[in-house]
Amino acid sequence: MRRLLLLALVGLGAQLVDGSLGMAYGVTSTTLLLAIGTNPAAASATVHLAEIGTTLMSGFSHWRFGNVDWRVVLKIGLPGAVGAFAGATFLSGLDTATAAPLMSIILLVLGLYVFIRFTTLGLPKGNLGKPLRKRFLAPLGVVAGFVDATGGGGWGPVGTPAILASGRLEPRKTIGSIDTSEFLVAIAASIGFFVGIGSEDINLMWVLALLLGGVIAAPVAAWLVRHIPPRVLGSAVGGVIILTNVRTLLKSDWIDAPDGVRYTVYAVIYVVWAAALAYSIGQYRKHREEDREVIESASVQERA
Repeated sequence: MRRLLLLALVGLGAQLVDGSLGMAYGVTSTTLLLAIGTNPAAASATVHLAEIGTTLMSGFSHWRFGNVDWRVVLKIGLPGAVGAFAGATFLSGLDTATAAPLMSIILLVLGLYVFIRFTTLGLPKGNLGKPLRKRFLAPLGVVAGFVDATGGGGWGPVGTPAILASGRLEPRKTIGSIDTSEFLVAIAASIGFFVGIGSEDINLMWVLALLLGGVIAAPVAAWLVRHIPPRVLGSAVGGVIILTNVRTLLKSDWIDAPDGVRYTVYAVIYVVWAAALAYSIGQYRKHREEDREVIESASVQERA
């Protein structure tokens, strides 16, 4: 019962972050399932089954708040479904000893990207309003879908920063569109896992626990997307993903690092993480103050 409650809380927290940042539900949830010893393919399958419900609720909530561009959803979602099915069948064919550290490496790379991208650069705003072309979205969808299924998460960490980096779609619509299109990816990945491993390794109670937490959080996250600074959330979530997957790798048969080495690495990560959070918060406050000054200056000039 305690484990089910923990999973529900993880699902709630992961969906809050995912719905307001456009990423991290799958990465966060899969990381936890791997940490408690779940088979990698079963962990990814469990998360994707739960995501069918959470992404449906999240997409509906984002649509109600006007955060969805349906052209982007279709152009990236359908190729993403193809990539997710391929990734699920690929992961299902790997043995656990190979898949666990491999998945942790994928998650670690994604975590590093999220962490560095949001801490150092924040959200780009150039080219806003220009159309996103199919020749950009379709390959992005295939790659993001494949990584999502093999890594247990990655649709958001790959898709969201790539679209944000283009500067063509405002952040709230980027996040809403990625969250909505993930419904197609979750369905395709789940079908791929059923084909590859069947249902015997999937704990449906865990699926329901993750689903319950995610469904509760989805409408709240869709509302919060306009109020929580994504830069700070990106630094925080990236740090969690990095720490957890470094821990998995250091304890794996591939490395099997001694306690002294592991604790030293953890300490360094904590220090860098704290510094990154402080920097992100400082940059957010600085830019908010600059924007306020610009608005005040424009208001004064209008009166004059």
